[in-house]
Order: sequence, then C-alpha cells, then structure tokens
Amino acid sequence: MTADIEFDALRLLKELNDAQVRYIVVGGVAARVLGSPLLTADLDVCYARDDANHQAIAEMLQRVHAQLRGADVGPPFRLDVETIARGDSFTFVTDFGALDILGTPSGTNGYEDLARSAIRVDLDGVVAQVAGIDDLIRMKRAAGRPKDLLAIEELGALREELAPYG
Repeated sequence: MTADIEFDALRLLKELNDAQVRYIVVGGVAARVLGSPLLTADLDVCYARDDANHQAIAEMLQRVHAQLRGADVGPPFRLDVETIARGDSFTFVTDFGALDILGTPSGTNGYEDLARSAIRVDLDGVVAQVAGIDDLIRMKRAAGRPKDLLAIEELGALREELAPYG
C-alpha cells in the first residue's frame, strides 16, 4: 500500500461497525466531530480489550487489508487475534487510509475509562462513540508532543464554547 490512499474515516468507522468492534473514536477525528478545525489524516480508536473484540478487530483489519504503518523490515507481521491480544497499540495503513488502534491511549485506563463520558454521534448514517472533550484534552496532555500541546489550546477554547450547552 502506498501513502496516496485517500483517507476515508467514515468508511473505516462503517467497517468497524459492520465487524461489531467495540471502540471509541479518539484523536483528531474525535476533535473534528466536536467542532475543532484541526485536520487529521488518520482515524484513532480506543478498543475494548476482550477476546471477542480482539477477534472482531482482527477480522475487520484483514478485510481492509491492513498493514503495519512505518514498520521496519523484519519478521513478518501476523495479523491475527493472538497478535492483537498481546499488543496494545498498532498503526496501520488500510484500503481506506491510516487507522490507529489503541488499547490504552496516553493518560487513560482504556476503553471502559473513556466509555463513561463518550458521546454517541451519527456521522452521515454511521453511528459511533466519540471521546468527550475533557478526555481528549487529558490524552493530548499525557502524550505531550508539540502538536498535542497546540491541540490542547484549541480544545480548551472549544470546551468553553460548548460549556453553555451541557
């Protein structure tokens, strides 16, 4: 796969839903859904870490021809349930663009932690759970990369705008 694959977040979300993966959208797509003007070129999701979900993720990733993104040449990567279960976070390129699956995003305790304040949204007919703005800020702060620190300012301003609406 090459870098010229068009990023299609909605199609990736549909594939996750069709596979019945339990996930929460985090990262740039979540920020966009909540109203941020920040752009992103990948879909980040936090996934539930249980056997059934590992199976669903592995099958979905095989369907979209996922390959590790940015991996050095080395032993072949086996995209199966055991690999997903043994790992935590993976970055892939798929038929529909970049997809990062995170078992425990920075600053969180994983899926159950984020599920408490996730927001259910309908994105052009694709329903997804999206991390709440405070959780996005918490993850960005914990990651601490320069781009994350800039995003915290944007998300903080967005939180102030959204505050009157609950």
